[in-house]
Amino acid sequence: MQVCENIINTLAPCLAANGMDAGLAQFIAILVGVLLVTMAPLIVVIFLIWVERKYAARVQDRLGPNRVGPYGLLQTFADAIKLITKEDITPAGADKAIFNAAPIIAVMSVILMWGVIPFSPIHVGVDLSIGVLWFIAVGSIATLAIMMAGWSSNNKYALLGAFRVVAALVSYEVPMALSLIVPVMLAGSMSMQEIVNDQRGMWFVVLSPLAAIIFFISTQAETGRAPFDLIEAESELVAGYNIEYSGMKFGLFFAGEFVHVLTNALLLVTLFFGGWVGPAVDQVPILGVLYLTIKSSIFYILSLHLRNTVPRVRIDQMMGFNWKFLVPVAIVNIILVAFLLKVVQALGLAPAPEQVNDFAANLPQAIILFVGNLAVTAVVMQMLRNVGRRSRKVEEEPGRMIEPVAEPHGMSVAH
Repeated sequence: MQVCENIINTLAPCLAANGMDAGLAQFIAILVGVLLVTMAPLIVVIFLIWVERKYAARVQDRLGPNRVGPYGLLQTFADAIKLITKEDITPAGADKAIFNAAPIIAVMSVILMWGVIPFSPIHVGVDLSIGVLWFIAVGSIATLAIMMAGWSSNNKYALLGAFRVVAALVSYEVPMALSLIVPVMLAGSMSMQEIVNDQRGMWFVVLSPLAAIIFFISTQAETGRAPFDLIEAESELVAGYNIEYSGMKFGLFFAGEFVHVLTNALLLVTLFFGGWVGPAVDQVPILGVLYLTIKSSIFYILSLHLRNTVPRVRIDQMMGFNWKFLVPVAIVNIILVAFLLKVVQALGLAPAPEQVNDFAANLPQAIILFVGNLAVTAVVMQMLRNVGRRSRKVEEEPGRMIEPVAEPHGMSVAH
């Protein structure tokens, strides 16, 4: 049973019974169901902005919002009103249609992800059989929206900022997609609801913690969160791709980022931490929403903590970390998980379909996969340790020449 279907099956007959045309009643019922699913993230983001500001203030020894409303709770509403009432400016020479459509598409791509996230055993927008593929495809639309914003602004700085953002986002989509293959293999399905159901006996993070870590890091980079917050880099790119946007169009980009962070936390929990799975959820399905919210809040707070404590990396470090580290590790992890799954099946240790809820039946498979992940992690850490040692030896080599770096005014300094 699904949220939209419940509304359609309940509201449409009521409207038709009051004399409304059956086709029109069906259309209105579908529209109401879609609006309820899509409005939820936009309402939640108002509270999330307040949470992020207050958390950042505590980390940085500040007060945060505390004037507008009790505890500053209405500050976000005041900011929204300010953005709505600000003058809407479109640069001369800009492609107006694409310029105005970009922020809408950026928010829409994030909201569409919510359509396949299961919130409880019976509450899900649409339980697509290709839910994971839907998430990857729809999430990529935001990258297109950023490119549209930079190109249509008729500003070279906006275009350069968009180029850098697209390069980063497309790059980090590779390890993210590779890490998503792991829960798909473990569940034998791309349906998000099926993936959650298969974690009743054992969460997938136990079977492959490496995939969960890679997914979390990749999504941090996808949303431009520290230490990967190079999407704007206002000190370098005059705010980047959105420099020409003002008013509510800028606010849409802003809202889309916050919704995306929460969405990534929901997806991480759904794919690796059991989603809505929890005690008594079969008897009281609405408890699944509570369990999912609590789990997602933990990773959302972790994302906030990283943003406010970890320094920004350089763009070359960001890209090198992706292609030289994350992608190779993700590929090795996929090969390892696939191999170990075959070993488990050959040994007859894989749980039968009717044992999916049995913790004891899932334990042998979980132990084998977990030990395999630990082995890969140990090898990777040792390789990183060796690289660090070699780098230090080169830097500490006696008599090593220090290359001068030319300054703009003809001066040079050693580094």
